[in-house]
Amino acid sequence: MGNTDKGTFGVLRHDGVPFALTMELPWRDNRHNESCIPLGVYECRRITSPKFGETFELSNVPDRTHILFHKGNTLADTAGCILIGEEFAGSHAAPSLASSARGFREFMALAEGVERLHLVVSQF
Repeated sequence: MGNTDKGTFGVLRHDGVPFALTMELPWRDNRHNESCIPLGVYECRRITSPKFGETFELSNVPDRTHILFHKGNTLADTAGCILIGEEFAGSHAAPSLASSARGFREFMALAEGVERLHLVVSQF
């Protein structure tokens, strides 16, 4: 994960192979709806969100709840959740994700039949 004042950017891997990119809010002391999640290991469980449909929710982020993986292209699309995409877009001043729907579909396809998974968040 790489953190800047313009956002927090990462790579999702399955069995060590990168398959999608992530974007979160910048680090703001883990504040609810304002910050990316801290480094750590998280359990994720499959849920059906009223807003985002079938997805995964991180269940053990300290002092935070309702953190989901979902589609989105800019930081305006998240209030503390993890956005998934296939490529970075935008500009240095306003980075964004592209092909979010495709990246999210790939994430869910890799998790087909899985009810719980582990997410390791580390710096690169």
